[in-house]
Amino acid sequence: MSGEGPGADLAACRIDAVDVHAFEVPTDGPDGKEEDGTLEWDSTTMVLVRVHAGGRTGIGYTYGDVSVASFADSALADVVRGRSAASPSALWHLMGRRIRNAGRPGVGAMAVSAVDVALWDLKARLLELPLVHVLPAFHERVPVYGSGGFTNYSLDRLTGQLTGWVEQGIPRVKLKTSRHPERDPQRLTAVRRAIGDEPEIFTDANGALGRKQALYWARRFHDDWDVRWFEEPVSSADLEGLRMLCERGPERLEIAAGEYAYTTRDFVNLVEGPSVDCLQADVTRGGGITGVLEVAGLAAAHHLDLSAHCAPAVSAHAFCAVRRLRHLEYFHDHVRVERLLFDGTLSPDGGALRPDPGRPGLGLEVKWPDAERYRVYGRQTA
Repeated sequence: MSGEGPGADLAACRIDAVDVHAFEVPTDGPDGKEEDGTLEWDSTTMVLVRVHAGGRTGIGYTYGDVSVASFADSALADVVRGRSAASPSALWHLMGRRIRNAGRPGVGAMAVSAVDVALWDLKARLLELPLVHVLPAFHERVPVYGSGGFTNYSLDRLTGQLTGWVEQGIPRVKLKTSRHPERDPQRLTAVRRAIGDEPEIFTDANGALGRKQALYWARRFHDDWDVRWFEEPVSSADLEGLRMLCERGPERLEIAAGEYAYTTRDFVNLVEGPSVDCLQADVTRGGGITGVLEVAGLAAAHHLDLSAHCAPAVSAHAFCAVRRLRHLEYFHDHVRVERLLFDGTLSPDGGALRPDPGRPGLGLEVKWPDAERYRVYGRQTA
């Protein structure tokens, strides 16, 4: 860029190229698989988008099927190419209009999210600032909770993983439940004995239960193991069921949902009523950083805290801009994938992630030699 100082010609800086990649990383679970209340999987796919302008490159990503990469390539690359790098939110709006007939929720929203994150990262790099300093930040750090505890883990692996997070200074941990509800008492008892009385236990059913089942387990989780968080006890599409659990469940057990909200209307549906005690948002599904900023205002207007769902390398920056921030899900799979594919990932310090003020943008660089073995979409990049 010409001019005096970083960002002097930012408005005139045009995006000259977009490239899209996807990488499929096998899980490290038992027999190569991981399970929660409603799903079994053997790999995690990251879709990576790069946008280029002014000799700098911004990166963004989402987690989903490889079809998200194709969608971003075919529907979104031409929307941003040739436009100013100064206004990610304006391009977010244009992308939303472009995918109207292709479908905004699901794959469409995830593709938009990845491009939007890349645009924000690019802007910060052009300004030679960490992304958190480009956003309207309220916080310097984001508290985390350790998340994993898959339903197919042995008791030893389950307790070892959750105890490991507590030993790192993370005061709250989450395990998956409700795939085999009859096994959960033994699992929760083992976890509580392993981590002690002080750390908080969170549970996540991933929508596996019916309404009355969920109410029964909400009371047992709270009364027997002092569980404070019950995520998606019923399907997040069952707004009445979530609302019933908010109203009739134990007072100190919070009902949470929102990770599968893709559009602003999805979030509105959850907060009207409300159907959650704490709202969740995923920066890689719900419209990227621009989407998180919009949802943050909605949550604040409804006097609800907002919790970040996964993607810690992006969420650590994005959720510093959430006034009613609760915490961030430090999810085993995403932590592992991000460390495999990127240099510059963050580690918890004192139970929180703090963006690095010395690295521009997200502070991430792709480890191409390591990433290539996992490639399932796109061309190799130097």
